[in-house]
Amino acid sequence: MEKETAPAAKKNHFRFHQKHLHLAPVFGNDWFALKAEAFARFFGTPTFLVSQTVIVAVWIALNVMGVVHFDIYPFILLNLAFSLQAAYAAPLILLAQTRQADRDKAHADADAQHREDLANASEQRETLAAEQSAQLMILMEQNTELTRITKTMSERIQTLTEEVHRHITGNPRD
Repeated sequence: MEKETAPAAKKNHFRFHQKHLHLAPVFGNDWFALKAEAFARFFGTPTFLVSQTVIVAVWIALNVMGVVHFDIYPFILLNLAFSLQAAYAAPLILLAQTRQADRDKAHADADAQHREDLANASEQRETLAAEQSAQLMILMEQNTELTRITKTMSERIQTLTEEVHRHITGNPRD
């Protein structure tokens, strides 16, 4: 029979972050904000960069070789497309950065609280250990005193026993 995992072993490692879950990001969690952030993150991927490079190269090649004539040199339409892309990319990237900064701040706050809780717990353990050490010292002193009293009483009992023995037997031993 396998030993079941103890509930303590299944601890939620993000439990200190849970109290920050109520904090809504600056731009919310609606579909637009989530899609905009995903799109902004896509701008920095190798897939996007390679795809854009291929599209631009094909665009220029088709127009320079004369296969199509919709955007001849100096490629004003291509320049307009880049300007339009930049006009949308910049705010989307800023949105993604702001949302990430909010998440980072919430995580940093939770981590700071966790470190504070650990420091408090450590301080409490140290205080408890000091109190227990002091109690142990008191108990050891009491034990030493009881041992001394027991020794004194044992010696007194031995003396009394010898006196009673001498008195009963009439044999004075000195």
